[in-house]
Amino acid sequence: MTRNVLKSSVQNASFSIFFQILFRCITFVLNAFIIRTVGQDVLGIMNVRLLLLESTILFLSKEPLLKACLTNAKSHNWAQVINLIWVSVPISALLGLILVYVWIHLLSPTDDIYYSQYKLGCYAIAISCIIEQATQSVVLVAQSFCFVKLKIIIETIYIVCRTVTFVYLVVNHPNEAINAFSIAQIVSALLLCALYYGFFTWYIPRLIKHREQEDKDKNEKMVPLFSDMSDFPFRSVLNFFPGFMFNEDEKIDSNLLVLTISFLKQSVIKQVLTEGERYVMTISPVLTFSQQSIYDIVNNLGSLAARFIFRPIEESAYFYFTQMIHRDQPLKKQNEKNVAEAAKVLGQLCKVVTSIGLIGVVFGQSYSYSLLYFYGGNKLVSTALPTTLLQFHCFAIVLLAINGVTEAYVFATMNNNQLDKYNYLMVIFSICFLLISYVLTNVFGPVGFILANCSNMGARIIHSLHFIHTKYLDTVYRPLDGLIPTWKFLSVLVFSGICTKYSELYFLPHSMLLHIGFGAFFFLLTMVTWMLENRSLLELGYANYKRRVSLKTD
Repeated sequence: MTRNVLKSSVQNASFSIFFQILFRCITFVLNAFIIRTVGQDVLGIMNVRLLLLESTILFLSKEPLLKACLTNAKSHNWAQVINLIWVSVPISALLGLILVYVWIHLLSPTDDIYYSQYKLGCYAIAISCIIEQATQSVVLVAQSFCFVKLKIIIETIYIVCRTVTFVYLVVNHPNEAINAFSIAQIVSALLLCALYYGFFTWYIPRLIKHREQEDKDKNEKMVPLFSDMSDFPFRSVLNFFPGFMFNEDEKIDSNLLVLTISFLKQSVIKQVLTEGERYVMTISPVLTFSQQSIYDIVNNLGSLAARFIFRPIEESAYFYFTQMIHRDQPLKKQNEKNVAEAAKVLGQLCKVVTSIGLIGVVFGQSYSYSLLYFYGGNKLVSTALPTTLLQFHCFAIVLLAINGVTEAYVFATMNNNQLDKYNYLMVIFSICFLLISYVLTNVFGPVGFILANCSNMGARIIHSLHFIHTKYLDTVYRPLDGLIPTWKFLSVLVFSGICTKYSELYFLPHSMLLHIGFGAFFFLLTMVTWMLENRSLLELGYANYKRRVSLKTD
């Protein structure tokens, strides 16, 4: 196999990031559209209840098998692999049957006006999952043989089709939004299946023809689409179905089956931890669908900073610290220049993310209402709950920012034993988070989720601070001092917070534009104060930027 697997992996990672951003943006716009068109209850049913059903079925039936089948693809007996990946279809059907019954009959019921649509939605989700699983053999082959552009094109068409179908139906039938959601799921799943099978129905005969021409004329130049495919074993699209490929061995590779079971254990834990909030919301009898949708909206809004500001910083910091600090050596035995530079960078990063987080807290208290009004209109801010949730979420953002940078350093510098211990600790933190979430939501409602998040982040930060403090205890460096803001910056923040709160109370009822202008002035004042105090950091950043530009020019 002469394909460039590294290049394909990098491209795949890049496009995965692109699709994550695209999906988040589409979801962001769709949520605003749904709130303004049909209301919060419908959004809660679709975004929390139905999408959780889809996530549970797909993740548990697809993830373990796909991971196992992608392992060491070069040495596959493809007949065995195809047989194994098709096991996901009956698994998804069985899971769908069980979970649809739970979702319809055992979980808290929807209002009568939505019940028939909700019931249809559950069945539609289960059917669409089965259709998607029937496509997995083709998806697996496309990924194994580096059809990266194919995945981009088909996934883009899939997302656009689902979105356009849903919006068109909702605009024409606003009272049947959940039915529109169900139809969009089925249509997009069928299209995804048709596109993948359709491509390989077109591709395989042409690949065989090109191979025959190449055998006749060795000097003939291969078309890029058909090059480096000498090991492509499929002779017909029927080979993507179980039992159609020639196979002298057992029907299913026992080693891959054992590996699948191992991945299944990880997948169950990962699914519970990833979707923990939604499971608690779904099980908890306290939260209404309207409250669930409001929390989901606020969580998405509040997470924008984490996704587009803090996560890139965290990822870059992790890579930097892995290059500067050795995991298995104490700092005293390492290069002193690298240790000093890493400590300085860690301190500066702590200062930057803490400052951004504090600015978010201060201005978030006075401008949460305005942001939510622009996003969802009067329907979204008709009660005080959305504004209260976003105001509390601002405090979680500070902790999220600090946790991101400190954990990046911890993960980059821990040795293998420490990492193993921390993985167990993370499981304990996550289980505690789920339990605390359930208790606090029953006491405080949706705000309980944010308080539980804060407690979880706080525990992880304490662990990271303890690790970093211990690591630098025998040195002269104190990078954690960057977490403490200067008194001038804090004074300006407090003053800005008081003034913008005054503006919210007295200017906002009369003129939102005046309130925003007032906030812009104090935001500018805060930023100027921070920049004057951190002039050396800005000069260093500007110098690095100029150096990169000059290198690109050269």
